[in-house]
Amino acid sequence: MLIENHDLKSALLSYIKLLDSDKYFEAHEVLEEAWHPLRKNNHPLKNLVKGLINGAICFEHLKRSREDSRRKALQVLKSYERHKHLCREEIKYFKEFQECCNKIESLKELYKIEDFL
Repeated sequence: MLIENHDLKSALLSYIKLLDSDKYFEAHEVLEEAWHPLRKNNHPLKNLVKGLINGAICFEHLKRSREDSRRKALQVLKSYERHKHLCREEIKYFKEFQECCNKIESLKELYKIEDFL
């Protein structure tokens, strides 16, 4: 079940809830829906949002434990790693973005990702 978002802020809040429920694919989907208009308008936050989308899908790969899942997870996590520095106090919805990044960082610890980066 996807949680519909009406704007970026609600998408970020839904993303956080879905990550908390281990629904990584759904988190990816809800944020991707909000990302498309950002991408089309070349919005300054498009790369940060894309990084968070890939952050969520990283953990979906690990959750599914399929063949080569760790390699695939690390590959998509690179986008998050490249863009997480864009989460700065002066951006709109900083608090929500910061919480999203904190969730990804916590998941990295949980899945022991730092050992492979």
